[in-house]
Amino acid sequence: MGGFDVPEIDYTPYSDRQLAAVPLAVLALALAILLGWYLLTGAPVAMGIEFAGGTELTVDTASDRAEIPAAFDAEPESVQAVQAEDDRYIVQFASTDESALSEQAAANLEPAGDGEVVQSVTSTSAAFGAQAQRTALLGVGAAFVGMSVLAFALFRTFVPSVAIVVSAFSDIVIPLAVMNLVGIPLSLGTVAALLMLIGYSVDSDILLNNSVLRRGGDFTESVHRAMRTGVTMTVTSMAAMAVMAVAATAFGIDLLSSIGLILFVGLAADLLNTYLLNLSLLRWYVHEGVAR
Repeated sequence: MGGFDVPEIDYTPYSDRQLAAVPLAVLALALAILLGWYLLTGAPVAMGIEFAGGTELTVDTASDRAEIPAAFDAEPESVQAVQAEDDRYIVQFASTDESALSEQAAANLEPAGDGEVVQSVTSTSAAFGAQAQRTALLGVGAAFVGMSVLAFALFRTFVPSVAIVVSAFSDIVIPLAVMNLVGIPLSLGTVAALLMLIGYSVDSDILLNNSVLRRGGDFTESVHRAMRTGVTMTVTSMAAMAVMAVAATAFGIDLLSSIGLILFVGLAADLLNTYLLNLSLLRWYVHEGVAR
């Protein structure tokens, strides 16, 4: 089995500003998308029913998946097939009127067998969803603050620590923007993916900073030493996330597909931020602003 060979990249033809320009431009575009989404909808990202409130029906029906939305007065937010069960679907609505939705399903959908069409129904109120949203955001914020404190505690210097924090911030913002573009709502599952990205980002950035600032040696050699480990780990993780997303899509497991896509995009952003943005700040710091 062949190994993954990380090439040694020659950064010398490029100034620090040139290296930082690409990731900063991508970050600016992502922030513009989130701002535009906020101005249009009142929230920077689309919220799932756990955070916005809504109703989830599990139905057993012989009707075709494409026919299910027409059975309801309200347009479903999503219709997901349950692969483990033939003719079973999970239908999500922004409405919290459980009784009306259940009656419409029973009246307008053909039963899959002798049983009832509606197998289960759960509803989340808007107030409870708002509370869950605040709790989730508090969790992400606490993780980000903890990561920032760890960075400053490890390196105790401003520029290397800020490089880690900015890279981690960008690694979260870029996937959030992509979620809006591809229609993935923010849910408990996708929040977990964002928390994982904070860990991935800190790992790769600390690896680079530690190799350059603490292990010594030529700057280019130190960077390549970190890249041999960091790029290999990140690309391997990206491949695993891509496989998970494709497999989950094939089997109709939307949550796993969304998590796989978010992590893939976030890891790709981490490569960009670590080995362009973070590296440019480190090089400026090591050479005291001389290397441009």
